[in-house]
Amino acid sequence: MLLYMSNSAQEAPSTPKHSVSVAGAVVRDDGRLLAIRRADNGTWELPGGVLELEESPEQGVTREVWEETGIHVEVDQLTGVYKNTTRGVVAMVFRCKPSGGTERTSDESMAVAWLTPEEVTERMSEVYAIRLRDALDGDGPHVRTHDGHRMIPAR
Repeated sequence: MLLYMSNSAQEAPSTPKHSVSVAGAVVRDDGRLLAIRRADNGTWELPGGVLELEESPEQGVTREVWEETGIHVEVDQLTGVYKNTTRGVVAMVFRCKPSGGTERTSDESMAVAWLTPEEVTERMSEVYAIRLRDALDGDGPHVRTHDGHRMIPAR
């Protein structure tokens, strides 16, 4: 007797997947950094979001910053890759220069502000503030891992 197994029965158990997101570390000439206060949880972060299938990382950064802040940007360079082990999100952060537009909030942002590096440290959690510090230090791209609250030291 010949048994037939469908492809789905032959496949290995489902492996958890990662989501890829992009964020813009937008730096003005005066050194201030663009930040949003998220509408869903009230935390201060870099503007960014999930990378769509049809776009490049640079296109995704440009779109996300515009959607959340009203600011147009020129993407400069990748400054870091950050893995959230709890949520399964890998975020690519790009340093950007503002190139036009006017600050405004959106459905995703309840506030948009240009912060000093000191204000970033005061307002953002460690796992988001480090992304902006990394974008400023010129030693990237950095590769870091965190659990959503605290950085996990490299092994």
